[in-house]
Amino acid sequence: MSKRIKIFDVDELPAHASPSSCWISYKGKVFDVTGFLRDHPGGDDILLKYAGQDVEKVMKDKAEHEHSDSAYDILDEYFIGRLGSNENIVRDDWEAEDDFDPDATDTVEDLKKHQFLDLEQALLPQLWYSNFSKAYYLRQVHQPRHLKDSARLFGPEYVEVFTKAKWYVVPILWVPIAFYLFLRSALQFTTPLPPFMVDPTLPLSALVNLSANSVLKTLICFFIGNIVWTLLEYIFHRFLFHIDYYLPDKPIFLLIHFLLHGVHHYVPMDRLRLVMPPPLFAMLEWPMTRLAYKIFPLPIANGIISGAFAFYVLYDCMHYALHHTQLPAYMKEMKKYHLAHHYKNFDLGFGVTSKVWDIVFNTYLPV
Repeated sequence: MSKRIKIFDVDELPAHASPSSCWISYKGKVFDVTGFLRDHPGGDDILLKYAGQDVEKVMKDKAEHEHSDSAYDILDEYFIGRLGSNENIVRDDWEAEDDFDPDATDTVEDLKKHQFLDLEQALLPQLWYSNFSKAYYLRQVHQPRHLKDSARLFGPEYVEVFTKAKWYVVPILWVPIAFYLFLRSALQFTTPLPPFMVDPTLPLSALVNLSANSVLKTLICFFIGNIVWTLLEYIFHRFLFHIDYYLPDKPIFLLIHFLLHGVHHYVPMDRLRLVMPPPLFAMLEWPMTRLAYKIFPLPIANGIISGAFAFYVLYDCMHYALHHTQLPAYMKEMKKYHLAHHYKNFDLGFGVTSKVWDIVFNTYLPV
């Protein structure tokens, strides 16, 4: 696959309106005429007057500045790309309905209109070989599309399987781990334990030695872990998954962004990408758990991690439910709040299980 013509977002033009960077657009094409300023027959003043703007009407206006056919030939020498679609699906007046069920996107029409990604093909190779500016990528990836089947990322199923997960995989895998760490913590409050690799079955075989006092201490750590997870949930969502405006304008960083969270905003109702695939969560939890073991004594660390893992399971299952199930009153309210993050304003409303940290950090999204 070859590199495509560079596609810019219309909002990028105004940032290039100076003698050091002078861009204009004409019939959907973008031209960097900085090097032509001194050679412009009408002087650089008129170019700078319309820098960062569309000049189609101006170039046709004989009263303003008449142009010969050769002027258009010269203009083509400064071609750097073209403007992509500026249509927005996300809008401030969007309201979530209890039975929200969007129609499937016309994939052929979507590609024709936006020239972004072909939803019928593997998405990651397209993104890698694309030539979108970061601004245009961010506009498009935050405009939700909807498919009947799960989108393909890599293509081959033996790779694809690691990018998807059914919701019940999360509790099946992580609840036993959380329970095991809870027992290990309670026993460690009673007596030192050998390392996991020496005797992994020890917490289960020593249950008779558990004391009520040890369980109480672990419960306190467990609830602290619940609170810690709610904060981590907010931090990950806001400062890792939505690192949008600090991304370097390079394909590799756009690709990483898309893998981490961009794909979820691009196809938000994809049932197989609403919970974290185990490999992804394992990569995210590893540095956090290592930090906990560095900061706290082993029984406290295991108790806190147990509580964090348990609340992570609640978070991921709730995230799935907010997109796809009938819900009790509180979760209906959170469903409207979370869907507004997708369809109303993706720069606010980072809480999934609650709005607490959005209120604390001033990112609350009125719904």
